[in-house]
Amino acid sequence: MKKSLSGTLRKTVETYGLIQEGDRVAVGLSGGKDSMALLLLLKRYQRYSPFKFHLEAITVDMGFNNFNLEAAKQFCANLDVPYTITQTDIAKVVFEIRDEKNPCALCANMRRGALAQTMNERNLNLLALGHHADDALTTMFLNMLYTGKINTLEYKSYLSRADIHVIRPLLDAAESQVIGTVESERIPVLKSPCPMDKHTKREDVALMLKQLYKEVPNSRKNLLTAMRNEDKCNLFAIRPIK
Repeated sequence: MKKSLSGTLRKTVETYGLIQEGDRVAVGLSGGKDSMALLLLLKRYQRYSPFKFHLEAITVDMGFNNFNLEAAKQFCANLDVPYTITQTDIAKVVFEIRDEKNPCALCANMRRGALAQTMNERNLNLLALGHHADDALTTMFLNMLYTGKINTLEYKSYLSRADIHVIRPLLDAAESQVIGTVESERIPVLKSPCPMDKHTKREDVALMLKQLYKEVPNSRKNLLTAMRNEDKCNLFAIRPIK
C-alpha cells in the first residue's frame, strides 16, 4: 500500500528535525501543485504536531500581467493561513532589462532574495519549499550534466546572508504522490505565467529521466537509493602523484 503524502511529510519532518518548537515557517507559495499541496499538509500537520509552530504563506509576484492570485488568496483564507504577496519587477529585470538568454538562475536568485526579505520583515525563520524526490533526482542530473558536480537538494540548508533556514518536507515523496493528493483534495493549481515554463533544461532532464525509467526496470528506485547512500559512494578520490 502506497504511503500517504501526509504520512511521508510527517516522517521526513520528524526524522530530520526540520521544524522545532516555536519555529515560524513560511511556505514559498508559487501556486504550483507542489507548494499548494505542501501548504495544505503543513497546516494539517500543525494541528497534531508534537511541537507548536507558526505557519504563513508568501508568494513572490514577479510582475507578469497575467498572473491571477485569487485562487491562492482563497485557498489560504480557507486554511486560515496568513498570506503575503510580495510585489516585484523581477520579470522586467530578467526578460527586458537584462534580456537573459538563460534566465532561470537569475530569476531563482532574485525570487529567493525577495522571499528572504519578506521573511525577515515578518520575523519568519524557516522557508518551506515543495521540492520532492523526483526534483532531487532531476537536480542531481542537471548538476552532473551542466556543471560537472554531483550535488542535489538538501532536507535543510542555511542561507547565511538572510539568516534563515530552507527546509524541504516533501523531499522523500514521489511526484506521483503529490499529483494524487492534488487530485483527491481538489487543491487549486495556478498556471505559471513565465514564458520559460515547460521550456527549461530542468524540464528536458526530467523528461529524459522519465524515458529512462520506462526503458530500464527499477532505475528510478535504484537512482534514489544511490543518491541517498553516502556509505556506498565510490568516486575518483585518489590524488595523483605530484
